[in-house]
Amino acid sequence: CMNHILPASYAWGNFSVLAVGIWAIVQRDSLDAIVMFLTGLLLTVLTDIIHISVFYPAHERLGDTTRFSVGMAIFSLLLKPLACYLVYRMYRERGGE
Repeated sequence: CMNHILPASYAWGNFSVLAVGIWAIVQRDSLDAIVMFLTGLLLTVLTDIIHISVFYPAHERLGDTTRFSVGMAIFSLLLKPLACYLVYRMYRERGGE
């Protein structure tokens, strides 16, 4: 989100899933919050792949801020499967089947 190489939908999608994640952590007895958070994470994995592949600048000399922004977006994408696994474990601990 530092550089405007990715559209605003990338930021809105990830920040809204972050807000649902905070709600899921605070509401310890809610199974629905965890399911919504896990679904949002899985959905953002798909949309992040689409955003990065479509909006990555091809054949341009990238500045430092652009390279850092895209690198952090890719790093976030690589960490999301681990986050999905941990959220799934929280789902199982709260009684999900």
